[in-house]
Amino acid sequence: MMRALFFLAVIGAAAAVAVALRSTPAANSITLCNTCPPGFELTDNNLCKLRSLYQLYESGQGNEPGVGGLKTALPNVRDGFTPQQIDLGRYLFFDPVLSNDGTVSCATCHQPDKGFSDGLKTSVGLHNTTLKRAAPSLWNVAFYKKFFWDARATSLEEQMTGPLYSPDEMGTTREQLLKTLNAIESYRDLFQQAFPSRTSGAIALDEIYTAITAFESSLISLNSRYDQYAHGYHEALRKEEIEGLNIFRSFVARCAECHTPPLFTNQQVAVIGLASPEGAAFDAGAQETFHDASLRGAFKVPSLRNIDRTAPYTHAGRFNSLREMIAFYSAGRGHEVPPTEKLHIHWHIWEPKLTDYEMDRLVDFVKTLTDESFMPRAPESLPSGIAIDKNKNQKTLSSLSPNTP
Repeated sequence: MMRALFFLAVIGAAAAVAVALRSTPAANSITLCNTCPPGFELTDNNLCKLRSLYQLYESGQGNEPGVGGLKTALPNVRDGFTPQQIDLGRYLFFDPVLSNDGTVSCATCHQPDKGFSDGLKTSVGLHNTTLKRAAPSLWNVAFYKKFFWDARATSLEEQMTGPLYSPDEMGTTREQLLKTLNAIESYRDLFQQAFPSRTSGAIALDEIYTAITAFESSLISLNSRYDQYAHGYHEALRKEEIEGLNIFRSFVARCAECHTPPLFTNQQVAVIGLASPEGAAFDAGAQETFHDASLRGAFKVPSLRNIDRTAPYTHAGRFNSLREMIAFYSAGRGHEVPPTEKLHIHWHIWEPKLTDYEMDRLVDFVKTLTDESFMPRAPESLPSGIAIDKNKNQKTLSSLSPNTP
């Protein structure tokens, strides 16, 4: 335990130094950060590498799934971006100039103070268009291998092209995006800072994708009270929360079989037998991605990290509270399946018939997975000159935020 606490202290000190050393831009220009976000170490090659206690563990290393024990290692991570690329991605993430009419940014649907979701049953896109599904959280996406609820993308770069070019979401085109950013002198300068070895002065699509990926890959949440408990500080959890953890991992509730620690997702798709919202057509989910009838109604297992911040729950925003979500699983296998559908319910879904006390303890436990200590700070101003809409809660503050605008 002493080794774990010492490592945590070192990470905390490094994070504080990183924040303190973040560069401040001149009055009429922006200088990108030259230090890594908290939780990352700057290498001699100017690359940011993640540092976590979970990297000390051997069980489940690399891409092996592990068994979900307290000291299970993390999957492989997307890191190795420069501080400048990460900071450029931060500006792009919050800038509505990336959309067709300058009204929608990545942060419109992925708001920091809402767990990088948006608090809506299903998201709203361009011209207030109601979208088909809810916005998933972006915490810890650096570890993911599949993206979207239906798992149709295999990289962050591929994923972002979905909302960018969807006419209902951000509504831009590749040509318009390049024309818009290249017309902004501040962005041309920032891309030169982030990609100093580039041979062309023009901003390229792959540079845009890399910068946004770099920022999203820096959204790490691995220092919750649960994590402190897992690393050996058992006083981090209360008695009721430990009871909830034991129920979570039990063969009765079987939560951990899909929401596997330490990410609290096994990154697979699963059919849980969820009915569509009233009046909505049945969503085929991953069946359309994999052209597999057995995956009709299957969706990607979401992480439970920061789950207390991301209500309502499921791909369709079906449940407003964690208690309602847990009650659905306890009510019995396939109890919501429409009579017109023949679904292949995942074999982990059964009839645990949890008591009210057990469900309350599960709620207590999953709330211990909240950790926003490495929350980035939204820019005070944007290179495009567009004002950040404070009414959409796109701004957030944190004691660990960089000091750049």
